[in-house]
Amino acid sequence: MIKYYFQFLFASKNEHSLHSPFVFELYTKIIQSKTQFPVFLSIENLRKKLFKNRSIINITDFGAGSRIYKTNQREIRQIAKSAEKNPKFGKLIFRLIQHFKPSTIFDLGTSLGITTIYESKAYESSKISTFEGCPATAKLARENFEELDCKNIEIIVGNIDETLAQKLAQIKQLDFAFFDANHRYEPTVKYFEMCLKKATEKSVFVFDDIHWSAEMHEAWQVIKNHPTVMISIDLFYVGLVFFRKNQPKQDFILRF
Repeated sequence: MIKYYFQFLFASKNEHSLHSPFVFELYTKIIQSKTQFPVFLSIENLRKKLFKNRSIINITDFGAGSRIYKTNQREIRQIAKSAEKNPKFGKLIFRLIQHFKPSTIFDLGTSLGITTIYESKAYESSKISTFEGCPATAKLARENFEELDCKNIEIIVGNIDETLAQKLAQIKQLDFAFFDANHRYEPTVKYFEMCLKKATEKSVFVFDDIHWSAEMHEAWQVIKNHPTVMISIDLFYVGLVFFRKNQPKQDFILRF
């Protein structure tokens, strides 16, 4: 990641380099926004509570695993610190969803559900399907959803290789997707291509940890160069893709 980060620092720009009206508005008004919403406090208070939870659960991991922990037995506070996106990115996803108002949202990789709660509270008219491979983690996430009164979330437990296709078959279109499940090249590209079949030109896909490893970096190159992706935005830790057909294909590397 260090190598990729220095490459990012060298290549990244700010709003002064943007000539696309769509990306300029997105960057200045949504990505870089500092607006705080009252619900953020409730979500972050829940996160603080999880940080203090020393209860141990057994993790079922279908993905690339953890770089930090070598055992499948984890304290809940460890999961909260290592697997959940930090507030900066939860709030970014909140702002994106609040702006684009997607009706159908897929969240690939629930963990304890903090990011999913940000999605839920951003636009409560949406229907969120969140996918989690680990039954013990899913149980905790469900409790967190109930605690913050999230009524628009369906949690789907099992191997995403199986559950994603089943759920995609049940929907007409996919308006927003957050990919944070399996941090390896093949599954990441596979899930993207599966979800792409239900995307429209107004859909928004967000990819987590795009430079987490050489495999994820390569997966991001494939995704952003896909012919259906018209706009890609690299914020280093996450990547955004848009399918807007009315403008030329462009890739942006922006500071965040």
